[in-house]
Amino acid sequence: MEQICEVIVDIAHANVDRLYSYLVPEGMLVFPGSHVLVPFGSGNRQREGFVIRVVEQAQAAASDETQPSVALKPLLRVIEPYPILTQEQIDLAYWMQKSYFCLLVDALRLMIPTQMRGGKVKEKIERTIQLAHPEEVDVQLSSLLDKSGKPRAPKQYEVLETLKQSRIEMAVADVLAYVPDAQSAISALVKRGYVVEGGHVTFRRPNISALTADKQVTLNATQKSAVQSIEQAMKAKGGTLLLHGVTGSGKTEVYMHAIERCLASGRQAIMLVPEISLTPQTVGLFQERFSDGIAVLHSRLSAGERFDEWRRIRLGRARVAVGARSAVFAPMQNVGLIIVDEEHEGSYQSETIPRYNALDVATFRAKQFGAPLLLGSATPSLLSYYRALSGRYTLLELPERVQNRPLPVVEVVDMRQEFQAGNNGIFSGKLAQYLSECLEKGQQAMLFINRRGYSTFISCRNCGHVVLCDDCDISMTYHKGENRLRCHFCGSVKPLPTVCPACGKPFIKYFGIGTEQVEEALHELFPKAITLRMDTDTIRTKDTMQQMLTAFARGEAQFLVGTQMIAKGHDFPNVTLVGVVAADATLLIPDYRSTERTFQLLTQVAGRAGRDENPGKVVIQTYSPAHPAIRYAREHDYKSFYHYELEQRKKAIFPPFSLFVRILFSGDDEAILHTGVNAYAEQLKLALDECLGKEGEKDILLYSASPAPIKRKQRAYRYQILIKLLRTARLSRAIQTIYTFAAEHRGEIYPMVEVNPQDML
Repeated sequence: MEQICEVIVDIAHANVDRLYSYLVPEGMLVFPGSHVLVPFGSGNRQREGFVIRVVEQAQAAASDETQPSVALKPLLRVIEPYPILTQEQIDLAYWMQKSYFCLLVDALRLMIPTQMRGGKVKEKIERTIQLAHPEEVDVQLSSLLDKSGKPRAPKQYEVLETLKQSRIEMAVADVLAYVPDAQSAISALVKRGYVVEGGHVTFRRPNISALTADKQVTLNATQKSAVQSIEQAMKAKGGTLLLHGVTGSGKTEVYMHAIERCLASGRQAIMLVPEISLTPQTVGLFQERFSDGIAVLHSRLSAGERFDEWRRIRLGRARVAVGARSAVFAPMQNVGLIIVDEEHEGSYQSETIPRYNALDVATFRAKQFGAPLLLGSATPSLLSYYRALSGRYTLLELPERVQNRPLPVVEVVDMRQEFQAGNNGIFSGKLAQYLSECLEKGQQAMLFINRRGYSTFISCRNCGHVVLCDDCDISMTYHKGENRLRCHFCGSVKPLPTVCPACGKPFIKYFGIGTEQVEEALHELFPKAITLRMDTDTIRTKDTMQQMLTAFARGEAQFLVGTQMIAKGHDFPNVTLVGVVAADATLLIPDYRSTERTFQLLTQVAGRAGRDENPGKVVIQTYSPAHPAIRYAREHDYKSFYHYELEQRKKAIFPPFSLFVRILFSGDDEAILHTGVNAYAEQLKLALDECLGKEGEKDILLYSASPAPIKRKQRAYRYQILIKLLRTARLSRAIQTIYTFAAEHRGEIYPMVEVNPQDML
C-alpha cells in the first residue's frame, strides 16, 4: 500500500505555514519527524521539510473525500537515516504555535541544531591508518634502511615503527602527535601498500573540565528529605516542586542525587542553568559524577560540537542533558525529571521569535512525559514562591548552608558619607581595607558591578550634551581599552571626541563606573595582584570563559571582576570577600521588578563568599542604604523581603495580582508607525471589550499606546501598546483575543506580543 506523508516545508512565512501532502516512493522509509527534501511550488524548487504524519493512501483519501483528486509529488529523499524529531517534540511545536502564536516551522526549528538545516554540519569522520600486513612489518622496516642501517625516509620509518608498537588501528591525529609533520610520510606508506587507510564516525565533545574535583557527599537531613520528596514525585509521575535553599546549602548535590534516582529507574533527565557562564562548572561536576552519560547544549558550542551533542542525545548515548535555555528542547523520549536551576532568572525568556519562556516549555514537557518539574533558587521569583505557599507547588527548603557553615557577614557602606569624608574613589575605605587583608591571608575576592566598559557615558561640562548612539536612543559607553565609544544595544562604535560635538568646547567628562575602571583601580591599589575581568568584552571565544574560571579556581589570580556572569552559581572555596561596587544600578531601572531583581542579585553575589571553611564577608556600596532590597539582602532574609514586596505589589495591583501584555512595533518611518499603532490600538480595544463584556469592564487596568521607553533601536523606531489586566477567570480569554488579533493583523507594522515581558524598555 502506497503511503502519503504530510510535510511542513522549512520556509518561515505565514502563507506556507501548513501541511503539504507528498507521495512516499516505494522502498523509501519515512517516519513522523523525518527530515526530507521535497519539490515545492510551481517550479518544483528543492526545499527541506519536516514530516509530521505518515498515512496510508487509502486512509488519506477516506479522510478527505471533499477534496478533488490531485496527483501528488513524490518525496525526493530522506536527509538523515533516522527521524530528527520525536513525536513529543512535534506535539510540543503545536503547543508552542498555539501558546505563542508563532509559525509552526519556527517552533520546529528550535528542536534541532541550526546548522543541520541546509546541511551546513556533518558527522565527523576520523581518519585512521593501520598496518596492511602486520606479519611483514619487519621486512618493510628493513626496506626503508640504507646500507649503513640508517632510515632513508625517517618519517616513514617512525610512522611504521609507531604502528608496529601499537598493533592497532590508530587515528591519524594520534600518529601525528607521535611523529609531527608526517602527513606526506603517511601518504607515501599508503602508496607503498605498507599501510591502509580507514575511518569511523566520531563525536566532537566540548572541552569541559571540572573546576573542582567531584566527591560523593553525604547528604544532611534537609537534603535527604528534599531528595526523597523528589523521588516520590517521580514515582507519582508529575507535580512541580520549588527547592528554596540559601546560597551554599547544597542544591546542586540534591539535583545530582535526584538525577541518580531518575537514571536508576531507567529514565532520562534534563537540567537547565540560566547562564552560559554556569555551564562549564555545572557540566564539569556532572561529568565527574555521570561520566559520558552527560551531554551539554548551549550557544557557545561550535556548530560541530552542538550537532554531535544533540546527536548523542537523539541516539540514546547521553541520558542527561545539561545546558542553557535551548536545552529544554533536548530530543529525549523517556524523560523522568526536569530541573530548572536559578528559576528566577530572566534569561529563561527568549528575546527572539518565538518568544518562549523555557519554564513554560519545561512545564509542558514534564506533563508530556509524566515527570516532575523541579525549580531551584536561593531567591525564587515572587510568582513561584507565591504558588508554593498557595499549594500549587510543593515547597522544599534548605534553610542552612552545608556543614552548618555561616552565611557571610554583609556590611553596607553609605557612599554619601564616603564622599563627605573626602573619598572620591571607587572603593570605600572599608572595602579597600578588606581587599588588602584578603591579599595578606592568601585568599581571593570577587568584585561585582553590573556595567561593562570604563565609563557608562560621556558628557560635556559646558553645555551638558551627552553622546548618543546614532542608531539608538541610548548613551554610548566609553571603552578605554579600545579608546572608543560603543553602543551596548546595537554594537556600533564611534571614536572618542576631543571636543563636544554640540558646542565645540574641550570639556568632555566621563561619568559612571564600569568593569574596566574597577579593574584599573585594583591595579593602581594592588599593583602586584593579578586581576581577571569577566564580561562580554573579555569573553571573546567559546573557551575563554572556562579558561578564566579555571585559572581563578586554581588561585592563579587574586581578584575576579565581573558583571552578572560572576554573580551566581560559581563555587570557589578560597573566595572570602565579595564587593558590590555599585548596588544602586539595578534599582534605577524603570520596571516594577527592579526591587525584586536587585534583592536577588545582591543575595546571589553575596552567596559567593565563604563557601568553604573560611568565613565570608560582603561589602555592599550604595547611595540608598535604607532601601528594602538592600536592607533585606544584608540580613539574607528572603521571606521578609517576599512579604514586603508582595504587599507593595498588592497595593499597586502588579503581578502576581495582574498581568502585563506588551505589543511592540517597529518601523523605519515614524509617522507611518505612529498612525498604524494608534489604529491598531483602537481596533484591539474594541475586540477586547467585546471579548470581556460588561462583567469584564474593570479587568483592563491600563491600556496605553505610546513610544517605547527606548524609542529608537538599531535605526528602527519603536512604539508599544501596554496592557495591564487583572487576574480573573476571564484573563486567558483576553490573552487569546490579543494573540488572535495579532495573528490576523500581520502587516507592515508587524506586532510582537509579549506576556509579562522581561524587558520593559
